[in-house]
Amino acid sequence: MIRVQQEDFQVDTLYNHLLKANKTGAVAMFVGLVRQFADLPKEACSFELEHYAGMTEHNLQAIVDEANTRWPLLDVCIVHRVGRLLVDDQIVFVGVSASHRSEAFQACDFIMDYLKSRAAFWKKETQGTESKWVEANTKDEKSLERWKNLS
Repeated sequence: MIRVQQEDFQVDTLYNHLLKANKTGAVAMFVGLVRQFADLPKEACSFELEHYAGMTEHNLQAIVDEANTRWPLLDVCIVHRVGRLLVDDQIVFVGVSASHRSEAFQACDFIMDYLKSRAAFWKKETQGTESKWVEANTKDEKSLERWKNLS
């Protein structure tokens, strides 16, 4: 399941979806939240996530397809929000079910690393009255390197 949406998501519903696969022995999940990124009141901080409809979903599917070639996964669920988000809002859910924990953990980590750097999302931070588009993070790019060495 891959969804890009403005609405919030229910982690328990997504978790239960992942349990439906036969032979599930492990579920690994990640939920990303909007953190406070400035020394301002929470209400003064927000960000806007934009995406390229169609292309973003295609990018996400390609990431899932690659994960499935690396590990024997039973199911993958990605839900990514777009639109205006406030501090403490949920941004992204990545969940993976597999027969064993090692595969579930590794695949979840892999998907998040690629999602952060390769999916077609753009983020604009607002701090008080000032806004700026967020550039690619070199730390995220370095996280991808370890997966290239493991292919």
